[in-house]
Amino acid sequence: MTDEKIIELFFRRDEQAVRECMAQYGDYCRTVASNILPSAADVEEAVADTWLDAWNAIPPQKPQQLRLFLGRLTRNRAIGILRKNSALRRGGDVTLVPLEELGDIADSCATESQVDIKALSQVISCFLKGEPRKRRVVFIRRYFYLEDVSAIAEGLGLKEANVRMMLCRTRQALKEYLLKEGYDL
Repeated sequence: MTDEKIIELFFRRDEQAVRECMAQYGDYCRTVASNILPSAADVEEAVADTWLDAWNAIPPQKPQQLRLFLGRLTRNRAIGILRKNSALRRGGDVTLVPLEELGDIADSCATESQVDIKALSQVISCFLKGEPRKRRVVFIRRYFYLEDVSAIAEGLGLKEANVRMMLCRTRQALKEYLLKEGYDL
């Protein structure tokens, strides 16, 4: 079934929409969650919550790319579960290493309002569209899907050092781009 038809089912409030999402995107969502969460039970919880989140979000939202929409919902749920589990176990907050690598960029994102975050995400998207495909893929796999450098290197047939260097250069280029666009980092 096409994404458009699945979205139509959501808009008609037909529960078949959730079943179709589970069938088509269940493995994808599990992969996204498992990049963040160490426990299989937590992965399944994040994925199950994703279907509820999708049900509650569509309508009013009408995602242009259902796969990416579900990936974002799963990622947000998984990060929430990771933070909750970390707070329960250690009495503190969890640090997401890939996001720590973004340093000043991530800090400025955290302090912006929701409207500003949407504008910032559009600026970052424009930046990434101008990057070579391989650099863009590496950046997204690291900072959106939170994949390990070793997994990215293996998946793209690169050396880990090459991936790290690519990420470093892309972060620096992004920082310069954001400064040029008027963001105070």
